[in-house]
Amino acid sequence: MGDNSTAAVPAYDRANQRNALAAGFLGWTLDAFDFFVLTFVLVPVAHDFGVSVVRIAATITASLAMRPVGAFIFGLLADRYGRRWPLMFDIVFYSVVEVLSGLAPNYQVFFVLRLLYGIGMGGEWGVGASLAMEAVSPKWRGILSGLLQEGYAFGNLLAAGVYYLVFPHWGWRAMFLVGGLPALLSLFIFAKVKESEAWRETRTDWSTYGKAVVRHWKLFLYMVLLMTTMNSISHGTQDLYPTFLQHERHFSPQMTALTTMISMVGAIAGGLLFGLYSDRRGRRRAMVTAVIFALVFTPAWVMSPTVALIITSAFLMQFMVQGAWGVIPVHLNELSPGELRGFFPGFAYQLGVLFAASITLIEAILAKHLTYAQSLGLLAGLVLLIGIPVIGLGPEARGVDFGKRTTP
Repeated sequence: MGDNSTAAVPAYDRANQRNALAAGFLGWTLDAFDFFVLTFVLVPVAHDFGVSVVRIAATITASLAMRPVGAFIFGLLADRYGRRWPLMFDIVFYSVVEVLSGLAPNYQVFFVLRLLYGIGMGGEWGVGASLAMEAVSPKWRGILSGLLQEGYAFGNLLAAGVYYLVFPHWGWRAMFLVGGLPALLSLFIFAKVKESEAWRETRTDWSTYGKAVVRHWKLFLYMVLLMTTMNSISHGTQDLYPTFLQHERHFSPQMTALTTMISMVGAIAGGLLFGLYSDRRGRRRAMVTAVIFALVFTPAWVMSPTVALIITSAFLMQFMVQGAWGVIPVHLNELSPGELRGFFPGFAYQLGVLFAASITLIEAILAKHLTYAQSLGLLAGLVLLIGIPVIGLGPEARGVDFGKRTTP
């Protein structure tokens, strides 16, 4: 597709572009922060509740499994009533649940709250991504998509920082209480972000909307397959890596946090650079290139003999994994029909999360029979290998006009 961004952009539109991108980025950053807080404290949470680490890992799976529910609800609301209000409500919702998680008196209540948190987490990405991608210039969608998506890595980095600073002094519950701060972002969205013009142009009635969903079912199934693969790659290389560092490499909490933060710097750099590359050479080519390099780095990622090599390989692994992921927001939004853009990307994404949700639990169980290094290395290598044809053989719509609605 051609580039539709040659016309000059008015100053007030540029301001809204920045604000919409900031809202999408911060919403995803803080959502990811709230999610990754738990990955750093699996052991102390399990100890306090008197359960196994596997049972606490199951709450991560529970959160991931509920994300499609949030994407379904908030995606439909975003296509029918606009992007702003559903996004604001969703951010407040997941922030409140995060605080309550830090106050949970027992495992049963904690489990239910992580289920509810999954609904909030699932609703944010699709709505925030459509709001941001519809606001920015097609010429720079790729690199800005990388920036938007790496809010996820930045959230992980923030969680590592809070773990480093807060956990040694105040414990795991205080980390969840910090997770209430994202609610303040809703005030910024209310004051500074305009409703999407692309949504206004493509908004339709429920009858036409339903027909459009049915008409594009094959595209939707491909998007679900793509996101199942991508979420398996992401969660398979991130969620249990801190536990691997602590238990198998005997890293201190501070060293675990430092290694994670360095790897997330790599993730952010990879998302931006591969996003830019996708603007020049295409979405699929950029993603496949990143996945191939991640596959090459997998052995060093889990088998490096020294601390310096572990940190270096963690940086390179996440540079590639999140490099591929940086293209996802723009790729899914460009593939989606205009009238379904609030619903299709987010719901496909979160169904992919659901179908990939068990990978963390599988890794934890497999590590009981092998080692964490073997478990993570084998599963990561497998899903990366599968990802190459899934991405490379799929469709692409680089530079498509977001203001056009598909014909009935």
